[in-house]
Amino acid sequence: MIKGKFPNSKFELKETPFYYYDMELLHNTLKTIIKETENKPFHVHYALKANANPRILKEIASYGFGADCVSGNEILRALECGFAPSKIAFAGVGKTDKEINIGLDNDIFCFNVESIPEIEVLNTLAAKKGKTASIALRINPNVDARTHKYITTGLNENKFGINEQDIPQTLQAVKSSNNIKLIGIHFHIGSQITDLTSFEDLCVKVKEIRNQLKEQGIDLPVLNVGGGLGINYQHPNHFPMADFESYFRLFDKYLDLWEGQELHFELGRSVVAPCGTLISRALFIKEGIQKKFLIIDAGMTDLIRPALYQAFHHIENISSEEEYTHYDVVGPICESSDLFAEQMMLNRATRGDLIAIRSAGAYGETMVSKYNCRDIPASYFSDTL
Repeated sequence: MIKGKFPNSKFELKETPFYYYDMELLHNTLKTIIKETENKPFHVHYALKANANPRILKEIASYGFGADCVSGNEILRALECGFAPSKIAFAGVGKTDKEINIGLDNDIFCFNVESIPEIEVLNTLAAKKGKTASIALRINPNVDARTHKYITTGLNENKFGINEQDIPQTLQAVKSSNNIKLIGIHFHIGSQITDLTSFEDLCVKVKEIRNQLKEQGIDLPVLNVGGGLGINYQHPNHFPMADFESYFRLFDKYLDLWEGQELHFELGRSVVAPCGTLISRALFIKEGIQKKFLIIDAGMTDLIRPALYQAFHHIENISSEEEYTHYDVVGPICESSDLFAEQMMLNRATRGDLIAIRSAGAYGETMVSKYNCRDIPASYFSDTL
């Protein structure tokens, strides 16, 4: 079993748990995305919800990427970290007036709107400022992302987006709004998608809706297919990067963009998840009746994905070269759901060993909580450690 390479000697003096980011992998990922999208009318917006660490954001912004934000504070964070307002898209089913005004005041690229009432409120707020808000209609294509039900977002009767049957009424609302400019249509079917046929299905629906709008004289310059590209959580050492080549090639092949049309993406997890690792320390090894528990000092407050989604993360004992044995890896939180893995095969552990929970760069640090009055974990970076 191949293990990741970590500067263990530099970790020993750090208080655990903490997040560690492999900046070389992040840079290689960003370069790969640029390579796969160059000479194409493709525009990538990084989804801040995946990881909003300022150092990570500044690195991503330095490569010229845009930002996909889902709150007013994310817009402000993106601006602080160097993202251009002209490359910021603002999504979200429940934008407050305050958040909408942040977008308007900073002249962001686009609001991805999700309902007729949102269009009406956005129009009113824009009119008060004497501005015109550019929007993309987020449409539910009723495409199954074939992923966890909590991160599937493109089906009918989902809280997100506009259902197809409501498009005519929505277009009428746009026409009657003098301070709204429709520039595109937006889709997002889910997250952690590894079956790329879901994106093929999405392309079929995007073209169908685009063509229907064209027949009505609505020629839109922007198609936004959201994000959702998954990573390999099971084998982070063998597959340290998402399959960007196949992903972008699929859209290039199946969408058949018209002249002057742009294709926008909102990638988050696939950009940052592989470069992040949660480093913890073994506290106790507890012998159960049929199980052996490895109790570590990281908990669901530091990485909630396993408790929330029953998500898998590869785990390594980076301090030990002893024989492998099976452990239930658990944290110290007073909840039975504070469980990182069942029957995970690890090198035999002793108190004080460093335990690495891999692929934690997305929806890890950004979802940390202080439940049980826990400390917030620090973050360190490979190029400055």
